[in-house]
Amino acid sequence: MDAFFPVVAPYAALVVGLALLVWSADRFVEGSAATARHFGVPPLLIGMVIVGFGTSAPEMVVSALAALQGSPGIALGNAYGSNITNIALILGVTALIAPIAVHSQVLRKELPILMALTALSAWQLRDGAISRVDAWVLLAVFALLMGWSIWQGLRQGDDAMAGDVQKQEEEAAEMPLRRAVFWMVAGLVLLVVSSRLLVWGAVEIAHSFGVSDVIIGLTIVAVGTSLPELASSVVAARKGEHDIALGNVIGSNMFNLLAVVGIAGALAPMQVEAVVLHRDVAVMAALTLALFAMGIGIRGPGRINRIEGALLLACYVGYIAYLVMEVLGVPLPWAHA
Repeated sequence: MDAFFPVVAPYAALVVGLALLVWSADRFVEGSAATARHFGVPPLLIGMVIVGFGTSAPEMVVSALAALQGSPGIALGNAYGSNITNIALILGVTALIAPIAVHSQVLRKELPILMALTALSAWQLRDGAISRVDAWVLLAVFALLMGWSIWQGLRQGDDAMAGDVQKQEEEAAEMPLRRAVFWMVAGLVLLVVSSRLLVWGAVEIAHSFGVSDVIIGLTIVAVGTSLPELASSVVAARKGEHDIALGNVIGSNMFNLLAVVGIAGALAPMQVEAVVLHRDVAVMAALTLALFAMGIGIRGPGRINRIEGALLLACYVGYIAYLVMEVLGVPLPWAHA
């Protein structure tokens, strides 16, 4: 029994940590949004700030703890892997369930900004490190972007996402203030606890198999921390709320590139393997460009249809298969060219 526990414990920590992480993030979002409603916060701010931060809270807390515990591979793998998962897996699955409309505003503003941020991330990794200066640049850009987005939304007053959030508020049961504050605080505490469990389990499993922290961060951890976005995007797409379905992914990817990497790097500067830039950031950039191309379409801005959703999903399966082949040491055809 004594020999059995050390073997099983990391897997149990990983599973329990992931489940508790997703559940606590949901409670945190519900409690925070209800608390904000009690104090008269506009639906736009609830959607952009509270829901946006809440759905990305798992990535932020996991990467911050991983960086502090000396596992930069999990911190960065989680951030970049979540972006790959968001576009290829989440949008792929969502589009298969219900094609996603891409409005012209998204093509004019959000997607070009996301492509610029992806380019900034690649440029910062050129020297093989995320320094504290790099991290503070990312956090400064994030603050400016959030401030500008909130100002634009409040000035226009008729933001589509605000309308969707308003509709969700009307459908939800009113939560008493005391319960709302309780779930906001308890959700945040459980986020930290579950993240510590998840990071410990992931590091132990990686070491036991001789796999790099980056691979674990790109796969298991990235998928696990992206589950809130998957759930909310699928539900939103089925309800026809395309702004939330697509906005969840684009907003989460911006958050990951700026706040998640920025906070982790500010807490502990990170050395980055060259393969992260050449393989993972390259895949992330290619998927971002593909998303823009799908949004433009042949006849102008339209939607991500089921065929394109299947292609995105196939890209994700291919990427994961490539990582598995690398881990297993399977010879790759082009390696002998």
